[in-house]
Amino acid sequence: MNETVFDEPLFASLKPGLTSFCYRMLGSMDDADDAVQETSIRVWQSWSTFRQDSSFKTWVYRIASNFCLDKLRQSKRRVLPVDLFDPAVAIVEPRDTLPDSAWIWPSTDFGGSPEDRLVRRDTLQLCFIALLQTLPPRQRAVLILKDVFEWSSKQIAETLAMSPAAVNSALQRARETMDRAQLRSDELSSMVVQPDQQLLSRYVEAFERFDIAALVALFHEEGCMSMPPFEMWIRGKEDLSAFYSLTRWHCEGSRFVPITVNGGYPALAQYMPDKEGSGLVPWGIHVIETKENQILHVQNFIHTPLFSRFGLPERIDR
Repeated sequence: MNETVFDEPLFASLKPGLTSFCYRMLGSMDDADDAVQETSIRVWQSWSTFRQDSSFKTWVYRIASNFCLDKLRQSKRRVLPVDLFDPAVAIVEPRDTLPDSAWIWPSTDFGGSPEDRLVRRDTLQLCFIALLQTLPPRQRAVLILKDVFEWSSKQIAETLAMSPAAVNSALQRARETMDRAQLRSDELSSMVVQPDQQLLSRYVEAFERFDIAALVALFHEEGCMSMPPFEMWIRGKEDLSAFYSLTRWHCEGSRFVPITVNGGYPALAQYMPDKEGSGLVPWGIHVIETKENQILHVQNFIHTPLFSRFGLPERIDR
C-alpha cells in the first residue's frame, strides 16, 4: 500500500458500512454523514502514518469510532416522543417542540450490496436505534460491532483501544441493559414484518380523502400517532378522531409519495397544500407500524430536510 497517496476507492468501499455504523451510533443521518466526512478528512490527513499494524478497515473504524465517541460525550440521548412523554391528556394543536438534535430520525439507504442491506435489517428499526441510545457510548460501539457487524472481540479491541476481556465485559453489560430497557417504542414496533400493502393503500386513500371515520377505523384500539419534533403524541381511537378533526384545515388535500426507510421498510412522504393553493409542499414522513393487520403506531417525522435527503421533489402538483 502506498503510504503517501490516499486510496480513495478503498475508503469508498467502506463508506456504506461506515455510514450505517455511524447512524446506529448517533441516531441521525445528518450526524452520520458528518462523521463519515470527518473520518475521510482524518484518514487523508493521517494516511502517511498508517503502518498496517492493523487492517485498513480497522484503522478507519477506529477513527470513525473516536469521532462518534467524542461527539456523544457532548450530546444528550436522542429519543422518540413515545419514550420521553406520556400520551396527550388534552387534544389540542401541538405546539411544544424539542430541537432537531433531540430526536431519532429515519435513515435512507446506505448503499452497498443487496446482501449487505439484508444483514440484520432488524437492527435498523427505529425502536432498536432508540434502544441503542440508552447505552453508554463505548458499550454502544461494542454491541454494534459485535452483534450487528459480527466482528471478533480481537478486532473490536483493536478498533476501540480496549483489551479483548474489556470488550467482552462491555458487551455483556450492553446486552443486559438492552434486555432490561422497557421503551414504549419497542412495545409499539412491528417493523420486523412488512405492513400489509392493502392496509397501507387504505391508509393513503382515507387520508387523501381525509375521511376521518375511515382513517381511524384502520387503527388498533391502542393505536397511536407521534409527530417529532412535537412532544405531543396521541393514543386511542377517540383521541385520534378528535385530533384529526382539529387539524383537518392543515392536512386536508394532502397527497402521499411512497418511499422506503431504515433498511427498506415502506413509508409515505406527505405533501400538504401550500399557502397559495397552487401546489403541494413537503410536510412529514409517515412510518406505519402494524399489529394484527391494524395500525398500531404512525410516526410522522415532521422534518422537511428529510425530503431532499430521500431525493424527493421540493413540491408536487395537485
